[in-house]
Amino acid sequence: MSNRQRSRNAIPASIHGPRIGFLLCVLALVLIGFVMVYSAGSISNINNGVDALKSLTDQVMYAAFGALVAFAIYRFVPVSFWRTKWLWAALVLLVVVILLTALVGVDNYGAKRWLRVGPATIQVSEFAKIVFVLVSARIYTDFIAGEISGKRCLAGFFLLVLVPLAIIYKTQSDLGTTMICIVAIIAVLWYGELPIGFIAAILAVIVVFGLYAMFGTGYRADRWSFLNPWDDGQGGYGSGYNIMHSYFAFSEGGIFGVGLGNGHEKYQYLFASDSDFVFAVIGEELGMVGCLAVIALFLGILYTGTLIARSARDEFATMVAGGLTIALVFQAFLNIACAIGVFPTTGKPLPFISSGGSSVLASLIMVGLILSVSRDAASSDEFDRRRSSLRVVRREDGGDAWSAESAEAGSRRGSRDRSSLDGRSQRSTSAHRDSRTAAGRSSYRRR
Repeated sequence: MSNRQRSRNAIPASIHGPRIGFLLCVLALVLIGFVMVYSAGSISNINNGVDALKSLTDQVMYAAFGALVAFAIYRFVPVSFWRTKWLWAALVLLVVVILLTALVGVDNYGAKRWLRVGPATIQVSEFAKIVFVLVSARIYTDFIAGEISGKRCLAGFFLLVLVPLAIIYKTQSDLGTTMICIVAIIAVLWYGELPIGFIAAILAVIVVFGLYAMFGTGYRADRWSFLNPWDDGQGGYGSGYNIMHSYFAFSEGGIFGVGLGNGHEKYQYLFASDSDFVFAVIGEELGMVGCLAVIALFLGILYTGTLIARSARDEFATMVAGGLTIALVFQAFLNIACAIGVFPTTGKPLPFISSGGSSVLASLIMVGLILSVSRDAASSDEFDRRRSSLRVVRREDGGDAWSAESAEAGSRRGSRDRSSLDGRSQRSTSAHRDSRTAAGRSSYRRR
C-alpha cells in the first residue's frame, strides 16, 4: 500500500464525511445555478439582442475559474498562511480597491459598487466578506493567545474591520453586504467563545444601527412597501412592483411548478430574475418542491460546514470555517427572505445560483478556505487520533482479567508499534509491554 493510500485511509469519517457532504451540496447548487441562469437569463439576452447562451457561458466560465482557485487554496494554501503578514497585505489591497471603487467605480442603479478591470466589472464587497472574516479571526486569536491586550484587540477590530466596513456602507450604500459581514464577524466571535454577554451587547448596538439604516434613509424606508406592495403610492408600479411579481411567480408555481423553462414572470416582468430574484423563478418553474430542495442544500452546507469547523485543529481555523459558513448561509437566507417578501429587498445574490462573476468567485473562494481547514485537520491530527484510540482503564480492587477484545486490540497496536523500531528496541519494548500487560491483567479491567 502506498503512502498516499495509507494517508487517505487514515482520515477518520468525522473529517472525511463532512467534507464530502459539503462538496456535494456546493456542486448541486452550482448545477442548479447553471440551469436557472440559462432559464431566466436567456430571455433578457434575447431581448437585448445577444446570444441566448451568453448568461450561461459566462456563469460556467466564472464557476470553472472559481473552482480552480478553490482547489488551489484547498491543496496549496494551509489555513495557517492567513496568520502571516500576507493577511495584512490582503487587507491593504482591499482598502485600496474600496477607495478606488468610490472614486472611479461604475454606477449601476444608483449605487457605485463595481470596479471596472479591463472588460470585466468586479463587485468588491463580495470579496470583502472573506477578508473581514480572516482579519477578525486573526485579531481574536491573537487576543486569546495573549499576544495582544484587550485594548489592542478592540482597537484592531475598530481600525481594521469596522472602519473599512463603514467605508463600504457609506460609499457604496450597501446595507446588505454590511449585514452579512456583521453576522459573519459575530459568528467568528461566537466560535471563538466570546462571553454571551458581550455578544448580546454587540447585537443590541447592531439592532439600533439597523433600524436607523432602514428608516433613516428615504429610499430604504420606501422598501418597507413589501409589507403591502399593492399600496406603494403608485398603484403597484412603484417600489412594490418587483415584490408583487415575485409573489405572482410563487403563486403560479404551486407545489410542483409550471415546468422548467415555462415560467412567465421572467419575460421582462420580474426585474433581476437571474440574479437577485432567481429564487422566485425557481419557485415558479420548480414549485415549492424545488424551493425546499434549494433550502435543504443550504442547510446541508450549514451542517457540514459546522462539523468542519468543530474538527479544526485550532481556534483560528475554527473561527475561519465557522465564520465563512455562516456568511454563505446567511446571505442565502437573506436573499430568500427578500424574494418571499419577509424582508426588504437588499440586492444580494443567492450564492452559487445567481448570475454574476463576483458572487460565484467569492462563494467558491470561501468554499476553498473551508475545505483547507478540513484538509489541515486531516493532515495534522494523526497523533491526536492515535492517542484517542488508546484504551482507557481504571483500577479496581480484585479486578478480573482484560477482555479478549482488549487484549487482541493491544496486540495489534503492539505489532504496529514494534514494526517501526529496530531489533533491540523491539525486544525491549515488547518485554516491557508484556510485563505491564501481565501485571495489568490482575488489577485492571476495561472501562
